[in-house]
Amino acid sequence: MPGMRPETSLRDEEPVRPALAVLGVFRHRNFRLFFAGQLVSLMGTWMQTVAQAWLVYALTHSPLLLGLTTFCSQVTVFFLAPFGGLVADRVDRRRLLLVTQSAAMLQAAVLAGLTLAGVVRVWEIVALAFGLGLINAFDMPTRQAMLLDMVGTSDLRHAIAVNSMMFNLARVIGPSLAGAVIALTGEGWCFALNAVSFSAVLASLWLMRLTPRLPRRHDRPLDEIAEGYRYSFHHRLIRVSLFLIAASSCFGAAYLTLMPAFARDMLHGSAAHYGVLMAAVGAGAFVGAYGLSLIKERWLVAAPVIAGAVFGIGLMAFSQSQGLWQAVVVLVPTAMCLMIQGGTTNTIIQLAAGERFRGRVISHYSQAFIGMMPWGALILGALADRFGVREAILWGGSVVLASSTLGWLMRRGQVWKLENLRTKE
Repeated sequence: MPGMRPETSLRDEEPVRPALAVLGVFRHRNFRLFFAGQLVSLMGTWMQTVAQAWLVYALTHSPLLLGLTTFCSQVTVFFLAPFGGLVADRVDRRRLLLVTQSAAMLQAAVLAGLTLAGVVRVWEIVALAFGLGLINAFDMPTRQAMLLDMVGTSDLRHAIAVNSMMFNLARVIGPSLAGAVIALTGEGWCFALNAVSFSAVLASLWLMRLTPRLPRRHDRPLDEIAEGYRYSFHHRLIRVSLFLIAASSCFGAAYLTLMPAFARDMLHGSAAHYGVLMAAVGAGAFVGAYGLSLIKERWLVAAPVIAGAVFGIGLMAFSQSQGLWQAVVVLVPTAMCLMIQGGTTNTIIQLAAGERFRGRVISHYSQAFIGMMPWGALILGALADRFGVREAILWGGSVVLASSTLGWLMRRGQVWKLENLRTKE
């Protein structure tokens, strides 16, 4: 690929000035295009996410239905991500993303039309959320796997860090814009703006020029999926890393589902308060994504365990927040730790995966991180409906803390270094 430097050892890649080294990924033309298109599109996506949750709660006042909507939008990732990873290993990834992003644009346009017409019903929101989940089951592993295609092994860590910063910069801007748009014009225009935002990422994908991948022999799909699972779980570090991120996602990250109820009922706020809370989450995650690029090699493997434990403690503290700004102060480091845990886990498994398995291994990460959220949303939504929002978040944080302790015990007795991560194909 033009501009790509020769692959060097991981230890040689330890940057002298990481604050500047992380920007080196922008010398890759394809990554620059990817960054610009995704930033615009993700701002629209976060606007839709916030507006959808607020609309569901405004129509129903039910934490359980909030959880159900999130469950339907993400549960397909849990079941179908392995098939998405398999397809990502077989086909041209750029062309597949053109299809999935076009389908997501259509989904947003339909939701906008129903809402602006004033005829939208909860079951339609849930059905469209389910449809978006189907799209994401193929989009997510393909998008993650294409990072290495764009920047190469030597810049992978920085690409993941910058990609995460982009995602969370959009998480800061999108919810803030959504809160203002909802207050001024209603939820429908958030959905419409999201549909328009997909034009940016589609344009960036059309302009990319990627090196063709070498053809390989294909086995039966179910055999290849089973082979991918054997490959992932053969490596003890990957097993532990996936366990940790799955626990944090299911019992911790699902607190985002309850954010409209927390803002409205616990803090007695409005859509603007909800937007501020979500922007605080985005700000913390943005800082965490940048922090990923600063983590030294000797700490990378331990980071998921430590960050998971602090994330659990942060959730427990957030559950007891009594005011908006108290909640904001707690949310920033809490979201930062979840992002560090997710980013370091992503880095570890991508460095460990061989090229022919990469899409499938990343699909397991998508299952653990994104696919476990709907189960947690359903569990925490039911607990909140029965015992209260604060109690549900407190319980989730305590489970995350316990899982991090267990993860530390599971990794005892082994010294894991980056240069030992890559397994044989």
